[in-house]
Formats: sequence, C-alpha cells, structure tokens
Amino acid sequence: MATMLASGCNRSAVVPGPEGPTAIAQERAQTDLIRQQIELIPPPSKSRYLAIRTLTSWENPYLTVQGNMLTLHVTVADANSSDLGVGGILRPVGARHQDLNIRTADLPMALNSVPQTAWPYGRVVAIEEAHDTPAGARPQVRRNMETAMNLLNDLGVVVYEWTESGNPVR
Repeated sequence: MATMLASGCNRSAVVPGPEGPTAIAQERAQTDLIRQQIELIPPPSKSRYLAIRTLTSWENPYLTVQGNMLTLHVTVADANSSDLGVGGILRPVGARHQDLNIRTADLPMALNSVPQTAWPYGRVVAIEEAHDTPAGARPQVRRNMETAMNLLNDLGVVVYEWTESGNPVR
C-alpha cells in the first residue's frame, strides 16, 4: 500500500507516437494501478463510521477542501498494540496526526501513500468545505469539492460529506 508512483505525465503534453502509449493512456494506467492498490483496503464499515459525530473523533483520512488546494488529514495507527497509556502523555493521538496540503489532481497518489493501518473504518473518506470561506471563493471551493468527490468515487472510495455545522450529510 505504501508504494508511491511518480510519472510526471501532463495532459497538455499529449504526444502520440509509435514508441509507446500516450500520456493520457499512461495516466489512465496509473489511475487503474492506484485503484487496484486502494481496493486492498477493506470495504467501509457503516456501523463504525456512521457513529462518529465530530471530525476530531474521525480516525480515517479526511479532506478539507479549499479554493486552491485540498488538505488531507491522516491519523496514523498507534504502533503500540498495548492499551496501556493510550492517548496519554507518552502516546498522544496528536503526535500521530499529519496534515498534507495537495493539489486536487494529486489526490489519488496522496491517498495511495496513506498506510493501510490508517483506514480503521475501511475505504471511506470524510470530506468538508473549509470553514469561513469568503463568499467570492465559494464557487471555486464547491467545484473543487465536486472534483474531489468524483476522484474518490472513481477510486472506489466511499465519500462521507460533512456540513459546516459539523453534521454529516446523509
């Protein structure tokens, strides 16, 4: 699952040639490979993730959508299997939390690099719009939100949308 692919393909530089596939075909092949790797994560467990009421309690990866980027929030699983001291001063949850700012187009590769142990609810990602978005930026944020949701659906990842009030959209 931790395999990271780097191809450097660019849609504007599509050059068909007899020596190999086009950049679009390479991009599709890369997306198919990422989809296959993400499918190794078990299907989502609705009973587990529907019980979550706040994103601070959410343990799977989640996205905050902004006008010009996405923030991928990941909480890495605790390497210590013992229940002794969980969440305490020696094993704080915050120390395992990572935020990564990415371009929308880089979402598939970023999700592919998230360790399988960081998906306790299965193949589901919560997604929310950034809070306090200026009125002029809301259309761009909504477009990015729709693009991210389409990418997630294309990868076979269930989308769990949160509203600004903190309640999930069902």
